[in-house]
Amino acid sequence: MIEARYLNIDGALGFVEILTPDTSTDGTPTVLCLHTAGQSGVQWRHVASALSRRGYRVIVPDLPGHGRSEPAVGGPVTDLVVYANWLWKVLDLLGVERPYVIGCSIGGKLTLELATRPERPLAGAIAMAAEAGPGRVNVGGLRRELEDVAGPSRGDRTYLGTLASVGHSVPAEAAQLIATMHKREDPEISSSDLIAWGTHDVRNRLARITCPLHVVAGEQDPWIQTGAVEKVAALLNSARPDYARYTMLDGIGHYPMEEVDDFASLA
Repeated sequence: MIEARYLNIDGALGFVEILTPDTSTDGTPTVLCLHTAGQSGVQWRHVASALSRRGYRVIVPDLPGHGRSEPAVGGPVTDLVVYANWLWKVLDLLGVERPYVIGCSIGGKLTLELATRPERPLAGAIAMAAEAGPGRVNVGGLRRELEDVAGPSRGDRTYLGTLASVGHSVPAEAAQLIATMHKREDPEISSSDLIAWGTHDVRNRLARITCPLHVVAGEQDPWIQTGAVEKVAALLNSARPDYARYTMLDGIGHYPMEEVDDFASLA
């Protein structure tokens, strides 16, 4: 069953898609799926259905200002902590206490943020395309760019930038579809997201992680350093042996859930 809901959070409506398996019970595990900068839950359209068929209740929100969610009352968000707090309010309204969380890019960083909050433990976490330290972007340049984000070339830049971020193992037709879908983004929102990406840092909180962690990196991802992602697992395992694992995906770029066929079987 697929349900679409609007939740009133902090004075604005947030959109959430909920997929429930046919055999759902009170004990059905819940997975929260988090999208990338400037995008929306549509990135999970294939994976969410597959996870539901595997017996999970799947919650796919659009972050404030993304997809079908209204903008945050205070304007575009430039701090991932704000998004993380908003996500807990979503889960509270839906009565979810201990979900699994899987996210990519800023969604991966949000996964790390949520997983390092001992007051709200998770059942498990998969953080993709996310380092524990600040993201590798020019925050100052992005702040200047916010003054001129509506130029006609921005859509083309998003399209071409997405193509450059998809791994070489992905067929050209599939890569072009991913880029075309991404071109729908709001440039002011996506630039603000990237500022949040470039300033978020949980390195000093990794020891507080509340659940087993799987970190994933695409071997051809230009937004991260795979070694830095692997280091997240190494640092955690040095404190808590066998609590984290690392996977590098050959031939894959920044969007594993869109690039990998049958991604749900890997998750």
